[in-house]
Amino acid sequence: MRRKAAVLLSLLLTCAAVQADMIMADNRNDTEENSTEKIRIEKIDDLPQDFVLGADISSILAQFESGVCYYDFSGQPLDEQGFFDLLARGGTDCVRVRVWNDPYDGQGRTYGGGHNDLKTAVKIGQLATRAGMHVLIDFHYSDFWADPAKQMVPKAWEGMGLAEKAEALRAYTQESLYALLDAGVDISMVQIGNETNAYFCGESVWTDICRLMAAGSEAVRAVSAETGHEMAVVLHFSDPQREGSYEKYAAALYRHRVDYDIFASSYYPFWHGTTQNLTQVLKTIADRYGKRVMVAETQYGYTFEDGDGSGNTFGREWDTQTLAYPVSRQGQADALRDVITAVLDVGDKAVGVFYWEPAWIPVRVWNGNAAVLEENRRIWENCGSGWATSFAGSYDPQDAGRFYGGSAVDNMAWFDFDGHPSGMVSFYRRVRGERAAGRRNR
Repeated sequence: MRRKAAVLLSLLLTCAAVQADMIMADNRNDTEENSTEKIRIEKIDDLPQDFVLGADISSILAQFESGVCYYDFSGQPLDEQGFFDLLARGGTDCVRVRVWNDPYDGQGRTYGGGHNDLKTAVKIGQLATRAGMHVLIDFHYSDFWADPAKQMVPKAWEGMGLAEKAEALRAYTQESLYALLDAGVDISMVQIGNETNAYFCGESVWTDICRLMAAGSEAVRAVSAETGHEMAVVLHFSDPQREGSYEKYAAALYRHRVDYDIFASSYYPFWHGTTQNLTQVLKTIADRYGKRVMVAETQYGYTFEDGDGSGNTFGREWDTQTLAYPVSRQGQADALRDVITAVLDVGDKAVGVFYWEPAWIPVRVWNGNAAVLEENRRIWENCGSGWATSFAGSYDPQDAGRFYGGSAVDNMAWFDFDGHPSGMVSFYRRVRGERAAGRRNR
């Protein structure tokens, strides 16, 4: 009888503990809503469960290496895995990570930008996978930033003819994907090039561009066939407001029979026109070529302030920017919701949306302090947590060699300058109309 009573007491205590945990979880949810700026986030009805709500957090390891602290909603500091778990609980279901071939100079010094080589991608991919998120691998096929203005060939491929370069690209893609899959990374998508607007890996003729893209796609298909791990092939372009440009790119890909699944666009509301235009141009691609579509990068600022003293891409000084939303947390939320809705309006070919670098906050908040700025510069150079180091000038003298520095997007992050989360961290969960979830494992 005494033993039964002890067992019963143990059960009662266990139930009480479970109830207490539930109450604490609810309190954490309340803290999440009440400890950050008030943000109104309306649920999007009929948002498909397979619609991807992602984030590119490629700089995150360099941030941790630089001593940056991130916190949960109760003010507790997070380790690397805790950070990824926080994103997953907030509804982020896929992490995008860029991959550069060799982002180091001849002395092994980082070019910066998160030093995103394959080793870094593997670790980010493992952390994301353990948190229950899928991973999009974004191959730039360059040793540093690839964008519409520059698509530089990796150092190791300089001087190669087109056929040799295509074979090098194919082999590099396959070897990298095998390494990532062998490390347990749950890859759902593979991006062949980054913002390849008429340039790619040193080539500028569409026949040659398409041959390289086809080589990358063939590598993905080969790895998928051998491993049984399905991975969608993504091609990525930028600036949908340029009249006829996306139609021209898609027509060239069709003409040269490039095999791919998803046509992806960058869309920054302050640069790239209206969301109505975004829907229209993506719908044209979906309807005319039967391709799925998504937004691979988007952002909006919540403040004009510069957190680290290095200047930002979003700010008062840029007269060319169109600020269609308030520069506030609410404006940031409204902008992201509108981008999601614009992609959904394409129809059943809509894949998802990725927010770009929501955690690239200052290493140290400078507040006009010259000593802090100098300390930031030292850390950026040593850890590669700024957008570029001075060492990148040996590879990219025109851009990185002249304008190297810290984060240019700290005023568009989901965290404040000190690493505390805003309500944007749970934006994706709330836009689905879901309550807070625990850590998800797949």
